[in-house]
Amino acid sequence: MDIDWAALGQVFGVSLVMTVGLVGLFTLGIVGLGTNDKSQGGSSALARVGAYASYALCAAAVAYGIYIIAA
Repeated sequence: MDIDWAALGQVFGVSLVMTVGLVGLFTLGIVGLGTNDKSQGGSSALARVGAYASYALCAAAVAYGIYIIAA
């Protein structure tokens, strides 16, 4: 039984980068919805749109991962 260490390293690297990226993207969504400063005018609406966009990207990444696993 041989282990392909290069392939194992690639899987580890990609999973690490994607995990950190998705957590960071989700954190940006939380921060965007957490800003409740009314003194800055339209920046609150822009933060809300950015938060929803980051949540949509997280959902798309999860759906794509499920599609890859199911295919």
